[in-house]
Amino acid sequence: MGIFSRTRDIVAANMAELLEKADDPAKMIRMIISEMEDTLVEVRASAARTIADSKEMRRHIERLSELEHSWTEKAELALSKNREDLAKAALVERRKAGDMAEQLRDEVKLLDDTLRASEDDIAKLQSKLREARTKQNAIATRLESANTKARLRELWNGPKTHEAFSRFELLERRADEAEGRAEAMGLTPRTLEDEFNELRSSDKIDAELAALKARMNKDR
Repeated sequence: MGIFSRTRDIVAANMAELLEKADDPAKMIRMIISEMEDTLVEVRASAARTIADSKEMRRHIERLSELEHSWTEKAELALSKNREDLAKAALVERRKAGDMAEQLRDEVKLLDDTLRASEDDIAKLQSKLREARTKQNAIATRLESANTKARLRELWNGPKTHEAFSRFELLERRADEAEGRAEAMGLTPRTLEDEFNELRSSDKIDAELAALKARMNKDR
């Protein structure tokens, strides 16, 4: 069973409400679009038949108008020959053609009204179809964004990421150990700042030694 039963159901449909109630919005919007497209095809086909019927009736009206004119000429000819009976019969036939033409004009008017309604329905259906396709694109974008976020979370929290960080930590640890061994072995090159620090330390020692000697000499 379709989601909609007729064109006015589609026109009156609240797309957001339908999708909100759906367990699978992506599937629901595909069904909605499919049914709208099918309905649009049917309405257009009906409009095409209406146009064809209207054109055929108008051609028939033209032929009846020509027939009316022909019977008028025949009635005039009969009167000119003093055949009033034939003139009267011709006028009867002209009246029949005129009545039939008038009936067809009424039917054409109904067809024109139907066609205008169909054109209005087609415009509304096309508008609803554009709305549905816009929502379909929005849903697809949201789903793609959600899937991308899920993949990123999975990647971040996955074993490969943890393994990579573990390897980085192991490399850092090995680098620290290598630097420590180098320093312990005295392989770390002395910097200019190290040289000045050593000079300052030596001056302090010399000053302390001189002060100690002076105190000892004073005590003696």
